[in-house]
Amino acid sequence: MAAIEVRQVSKHFGALQALAGIDLEIGEGEFFGLLGPNGAGKTTLISILAGLARANTGSVRIMGHDVSLDYRGARRSLGVVPQELVFDPFFTVRETLRIQSGYFGMRSNDRWIDEIIASLDLTGKADVNMRALSGGMKRRVLVAQALVHKPPVIVLDEPTAGVDVELRQGLWQFIQRLNRDGHTIVLTTHYLEEAESMCGRIAMLKQGKVVALDSAANLVRRLHSLHLRVRLRSGEWPAALPAVDSGDARVVRLRNYGDVEPVLATLRAAGCQIEDMELQQPDLEDVFLEIMRRE
Repeated sequence: MAAIEVRQVSKHFGALQALAGIDLEIGEGEFFGLLGPNGAGKTTLISILAGLARANTGSVRIMGHDVSLDYRGARRSLGVVPQELVFDPFFTVRETLRIQSGYFGMRSNDRWIDEIIASLDLTGKADVNMRALSGGMKRRVLVAQALVHKPPVIVLDEPTAGVDVELRQGLWQFIQRLNRDGHTIVLTTHYLEEAESMCGRIAMLKQGKVVALDSAANLVRRLHSLHLRVRLRSGEWPAALPAVDSGDARVVRLRNYGDVEPVLATLRAAGCQIEDMELQQPDLEDVFLEIMRRE
């Protein structure tokens, strides 16, 4: 059984088409990345998964539960960490998690709450009022709220936005542990290096459509290009050699290693002297930019 099934889901707000026939299937235990520029439809899709918005067409299932026909079953199977810092300023961290447990009919949940608090390094803040926490600590509490009912599927919408490096590393260690324990993780992030290092598969959205879906390694392999970064000591860059500016250097896109010597020959013929040179492999950011440009 798939953890998440999205079949021909479309959503429009008046004349704005937010989603245009999305098809996705995410397996149990996957660490799945959902990438796209602002306005691509990521948050709209997450809202539909969580039952906060209703699709105009199509169907969504969470652990086999149809979001429209079996909302309670679907919602109980899902934990969502929202992008915005939404919190009640009148309660402590522990009280907030107890209240969240109550929404799902869970009583005497203190042992699990204590485990979450300890895992997210919130023990020293457990009895502190939410409004007194830093932004990074509030985000940790949002993660704790998403986990308090022990959902098998967890959606993280920009979970490390505004979080410092130390907090970010601790958060990812905990999320990766949850994934190893069998939880399905769906991540949206603008930190593409995070997605590349952690996600098994990645879907890229643009204008409400899936324009790429594969493993990070296969997506990078699909680009079939290398970047040669050259900084000149002297001479004028030849107009016949296409390149883009990168600080005080130029970057030439190559198809393979065999293209390096012709580039150097062209520079020598133009009387250029090379100060520094670096051959760079493409990464997920290069792939993302290329796919967003050409689709």
